[in-house]
Amino acid sequence: MMARATTSSLLALLLVSLAGVAGCGPPIDVKQVVQITDISGGWYDAGIKDGKNKLTPSVTFRVTKSTDDAIRPLALNLAFKKITPNGEEDFDDFYIQSVNFGNGNTSEPLTVRTETGYTADPPQSRADMLKHKEFQDLRVVFFAKHSSSNWVELARFDLPRILITR
Repeated sequence: MMARATTSSLLALLLVSLAGVAGCGPPIDVKQVVQITDISGGWYDAGIKDGKNKLTPSVTFRVTKSTDDAIRPLALNLAFKKITPNGEEDFDDFYIQSVNFGNGNTSEPLTVRTETGYTADPPQSRADMLKHKEFQDLRVVFFAKHSSSNWVELARFDLPRILITR
């Protein structure tokens, strides 16, 4: 009787494992199937930190897929880069472990705000900070990865010098 229960348990475990592998589906070409859409952004008013106004980059977007197939897990990495005369420099990154498409092929709007930002010394108004000659503009580079595939770049977006309060 004990051997039968063990055999049944092993068979059940095997079936669950096979179902999990089948549910992952075949690898997809993320660059062909996934798009970043409806991108907007600017500089979020993060309040006062250490007596100074703080602005942080903020970007809002949707993820759209051109297939009705499930493509979970789909991870995103947003690389925030300073735009310099010599190209780009790393500023901050933000990782999204899994994009939820709900019942359709387009995600709800996703908003990403980094902890890293700018403060002014001496303290300045937020509008003056955006106009300051030493303020450095940022570019957001969107990378995506499905399952165990490699990261691929999907989009680039230069943040406008717009103040966002909500």
